[in-house]
Amino acid sequence: MNTKLLGSSLIIAGTALGAGMLAIPMVLAQFGLLSGSLLMLFIWSGTTYAALLLLEASIKVGGGLGMNTIARKTLGKGGQLITNGLLYALLVCLLMAYIIGAGDLLQKLVTGLGFELSTLHSQIIFTVLAGGIVAAGTGVVDKLNRVLFIIMIAVLIITLAALIPGMSFNHFFEASNTNNVDLIKTSAVLFTSFGFFPVIPSLVSYNKKATHKQLRNMVLLGSLIPLGCYLLWLYAVVGSLSAEQLIKFDNVSVLIDALSSRFVGIHIILSIFTGLALLTSFLGVAMSLFDQNIDLFRKNRLFTYILTFILPLLGAIFAANQFLSVLSYAGLILVFIAVFIPMLMIRNIRKSAQTASDDDYQVAGGSGAMLMSLFFGCFLIGAQLI
Repeated sequence: MNTKLLGSSLIIAGTALGAGMLAIPMVLAQFGLLSGSLLMLFIWSGTTYAALLLLEASIKVGGGLGMNTIARKTLGKGGQLITNGLLYALLVCLLMAYIIGAGDLLQKLVTGLGFELSTLHSQIIFTVLAGGIVAAGTGVVDKLNRVLFIIMIAVLIITLAALIPGMSFNHFFEASNTNNVDLIKTSAVLFTSFGFFPVIPSLVSYNKKATHKQLRNMVLLGSLIPLGCYLLWLYAVVGSLSAEQLIKFDNVSVLIDALSSRFVGIHIILSIFTGLALLTSFLGVAMSLFDQNIDLFRKNRLFTYILTFILPLLGAIFAANQFLSVLSYAGLILVFIAVFIPMLMIRNIRKSAQTASDDDYQVAGGSGAMLMSLFFGCFLIGAQLI
């Protein structure tokens, strides 16, 4: 795997490692680490398979086209319209969550330096600056994301090293809530935490010379990195705070303040880590929405910049205290756009294919895996409705 493909894997990982990194301890701690870890592994496997289906569709329709074009070529105009509507709703919800989280952190940082900055101004400043990076192109996002991701992993290691000595194992495998129905309800937040699929068409286009095997490995590596980070972070936080504390938190800064009260000097480290996690995730999702708008409207980059960021910013301004709620809404939309839509695309592609050459990429598992993916999607929908 060359540096360009490795950078693309880091974009996938960075897109996933955002708001979910912060929400996971809040929603899983009450159920104990064993149940939470098993559910996370289940969600990861289903999400990764669905992402590989989208990779197959992207490759077979021409390699790296936006979701708009892929849907038009595989699902027709009606499917294209539905896909675009769902994708826009998803990406706007995710960007709203990231703007809310990042704006909250920026405001706390500036206040800590002795300056006054309102929530509104902090959200606008973050969106304008981060949006400008996205508008500069995938190459710029890739290079910046590599640096940010390396720093983020280094900060995560420092954070874990600071938390581990003070961890208590008394409540490590205890569960304050043994209700399996409540556990299943958290699937939406977990599923959203692996919501890296929108960047795949952009990355296939970015890696035009890569082989199909390399692209597959790019996706697999990109999904494994956040899985490992989520599990380590969950264990460290649950070992440091009680489940009763965690379930009362509703925002990023509250979690950081609680950990900082127990571990001197960790406030700055955690603020840097969570800020980088939100920024890398924002860049990946915003890149997807930006490329989707270019693919759909064929306008200049300034128009696309305004179109991409104005709606998420307005949503974040009017839902400033709804961090976890926005993630839950995004999780429901994500089931349709990330699981069912790629399945329909692949069904139509494979059905219409007359012959398959040796170098055609196809996700392993055949119809059996597709059926399991259908059950996976139905499980996620059921988790929202119970």
